[in-house]
Amino acid sequence: MADAPTILVVDDDPGIREYLDSLLSLQGYGVVSANGGVEALARIDNGLNPDVVILDIMMPDMDGIKTLTHIREEAVDLPVIMLSGVGQTATVVKAMKAGAYDYIDKSFEVDELQMAVEKALERRRLVKEIQQLKTRLKRQEEADPIVGVSPALQAMTELLDNIADTDVTVLVDGESGVGKELVARRLHRKSSRREQRFVKINCAALPPDLLESELFGYEKGAFTGALKRKEGKFEYAHLGTIFLDEIGELSLGLQAKLLQVLQDREFARLGGNETITVDVRVVCATNRNLREAVDNKEFREDLYYRLNVVNIRVPSLSDRREDVPLLTRFFLHKYAEKYGRTRTEVSDQLMAHFLSYQWPGNVRELENLVKRLVILDDERFIFSEFREKNVNPASPMHTPLSTGDPLAGVDLDSGAVISLKEIAHKAAVEVERRMIAAVLQQTNWNRRKAANILDVSYKTLLTKIRECGLEKR
Repeated sequence: MADAPTILVVDDDPGIREYLDSLLSLQGYGVVSANGGVEALARIDNGLNPDVVILDIMMPDMDGIKTLTHIREEAVDLPVIMLSGVGQTATVVKAMKAGAYDYIDKSFEVDELQMAVEKALERRRLVKEIQQLKTRLKRQEEADPIVGVSPALQAMTELLDNIADTDVTVLVDGESGVGKELVARRLHRKSSRREQRFVKINCAALPPDLLESELFGYEKGAFTGALKRKEGKFEYAHLGTIFLDEIGELSLGLQAKLLQVLQDREFARLGGNETITVDVRVVCATNRNLREAVDNKEFREDLYYRLNVVNIRVPSLSDRREDVPLLTRFFLHKYAEKYGRTRTEVSDQLMAHFLSYQWPGNVRELENLVKRLVILDDERFIFSEFREKNVNPASPMHTPLSTGDPLAGVDLDSGAVISLKEIAHKAAVEVERRMIAAVLQQTNWNRRKAANILDVSYKTLLTKIRECGLEKR
């Protein structure tokens, strides 16, 4: 059973303290009393963490307003209910401006006190939930990094980090599922705007009229159903970053309005005349060829150049196959932890399929496949999916890994028996060699740092370096 909420009662009148103690204890609360502001603050300094404070306004030595001010310095979100006497209206107003949550008259009814305490506790609970949600969101951002050591990915992340702490508009392009949103979030997280909002909107998910009101807001009466003013995503993202996904799907009319925002940093709400000025970092993403869309008169050329100040191309997964094992391990651990499962590895045979597959859905497809594997905990379902897709690690229709390909020298038309297990082992060894080589190059041959990145012991890494013939020459 959860602990009862703790209420700190602060009043210089012992009779009132005893009455409140008895009353609140009967209602199931834990009660701590203090005879004045000095004692109350001393209790808080010594580790008392009350859920609600009931604080008398008029006390000698340190009155309620001063006590409230000190409490606010230590605990911004702690709800404080002020106890007021007759004729203290002006003081009550002052207390509310100083951060009191509520007030009750000393001639209160029992139900009135109970209601005030319950409302304060509900507020306390909501504040804690919001804080926990923010913490989870932050952890989620940190739990979804850009994973990989391939040269293509390293070049992209180096460019990302170089421009992150600037205000230039960025156009992120790449195939569907490559992780364009992760790129946008990394830009935000590495910038000076990191403490402000990151606001995402999918331009393909809404019809043009609704999208305009979402982006720029509207005034009361702007259209049927506009019962009150609503701020748009650009206003909401003020001082932060706005991520416009699928920017190529914007209508020409909205393109013109977006161009105005990029040029002048100002716009008007739908149905309004007031000019709204915003300071927002704009990051856009598309899987369309915008240059081709410009040539076809489907996208404004002036907007294209405004958006394309810096272009970041996210490589497809088939262009960075050495990252497949790292991504697989990352998603295995992520979903094993999320769903309380134990699977944190795949067989060599399944990895061979992963390495030979073209991944048309890119990282998103790999993540969804690994998620199913973790939940079902049976590779047979995954092999069945690959059979339906006609995926075979010995199939010539798929792109080989590179030099050192495990299929090198295998005559697929000779009729000879091909050992799937042997091919899988060769594929795993080759990928391991390439991965170790890439990490060593990334760390400038700092073997201890490389061992940490690869999550192996220093001794194991030295052995692997010798086995793979990677001794530095």
